[in-house]
Amino acid sequence: MFSVGDEVVYPMHGAGVIESIEERAVLDEKQSYYIIKMPGEVKVMVPTAKAEEIGVRDIIDGESAQKVMKVLEKESTEMSMNWNKRYRENMNKMKTGDIFEVADIVRNLSFKQKEKGLSTGEKKMLLNAKQILVSELVLAEKKDLSEIEMAVDTKIDKAYEVHVNTIKETIEEGNVVKKLIPLN
Repeated sequence: MFSVGDEVVYPMHGAGVIESIEERAVLDEKQSYYIIKMPGEVKVMVPTAKAEEIGVRDIIDGESAQKVMKVLEKESTEMSMNWNKRYRENMNKMKTGDIFEVADIVRNLSFKQKEKGLSTGEKKMLLNAKQILVSELVLAEKKDLSEIEMAVDTKIDKAYEVHVNTIKETIEEGNVVKKLIPLN
């Protein structure tokens, strides 16, 4: 288990720090709880007995943080064209608590936002995923929030520029289907 002061991640909220372990009576039953300080001065109580099941885990190390940043530099992965299905798939990825999946969501939705915009639900998801990503990287890299946000945005902007240039080169080389053949 975690000792007081260890850094943890609570999926769907972002990274936080265990400030204390307290015993509380809830519904006449005493339980131990982690008191976790989350971004934005929010505090969360998590039963110690269910912490792992809920998704509390150690934050990534510095080496893994660099690997996460490399995910942001890659080409976007395939997503459903149907926004509803895409939303569900991304929500399932976020629920895993896997920071690499969260980075994938941030990159993909950022690309989609730059290309043609996002629905209100996907905009909220992007903001939430980015907050989760940034909050963990802040703790893993031991850097300021603004510094990490700028680094994430820069990686995404550069990757998107490469993405757009690749599409332009493909079109210029004539490697694009120029006729639509009906399937009827």
